[in-house]
Amino acid sequence: MSRKILIVEDEAPIREMLSFVMEQHGYQAVEAGDYDTALAKVVEPYPDMIILDWMLPGGTGVQLAKKLKTTEYTRNIPIIMLTARGEEEDKVKGLEVGADDYMTKPFSPKELMARMRAVFRRVAPTALDEPLEISGLRLDPVSRRVTAYNDELEMGPTEFKLLHFFMTHTERVYSREQLLDHVWGTNVYVEDRTVDVHIRRLRKALALHDHDRLVQTVRGVGYRFSAR
Repeated sequence: MSRKILIVEDEAPIREMLSFVMEQHGYQAVEAGDYDTALAKVVEPYPDMIILDWMLPGGTGVQLAKKLKTTEYTRNIPIIMLTARGEEEDKVKGLEVGADDYMTKPFSPKELMARMRAVFRRVAPTALDEPLEISGLRLDPVSRRVTAYNDELEMGPTEFKLLHFFMTHTERVYSREQLLDHVWGTNVYVEDRTVDVHIRRLRKALALHDHDRLVQTVRGVGYRFSAR
């Protein structure tokens, strides 16, 4: 499944143009023309990125960005803000509430695509070197060690990558297709059911201290990593 991009823009011609460009580049475009509609569309499966206009009916892009960035389930969704405003203070305000990048209208679709790719690279979980710990389960990307209450766990490289992705994207449901894109990459052809095989192997590796319960099946949708 392609990455889902939520386009929040009140001007229909711009919104439609952006949707067309997204789909031409292999993304799944979802549209919203006002604050409330945008908020209603930030639901599971969550967007992989939000293209957010500064001025919206019912609220502002800054208010929406601030709300999303201070909410546990949505704070890791990257946001690129769009605006006709060019003043430095407006740019700073957008970045201060958590926007990952900022573009001033008019802009070229080619530049937007380049900015999107750059933001995706910056937020890619595989680029993170910091150790991760959830409920006594610890993963160190540098040493490539996984421990459960200090007991070292054995797992293959694919299970390690899968666990790394889950631990950097907790509480979000991912379909098999999305996991294939994020963990295996879009240039690799792998059957969807291969994900199930690696999920089973990962659960087996995590079973020592019952951490296999963290990898949850969401029937009819996919998988979620949650300490709840």
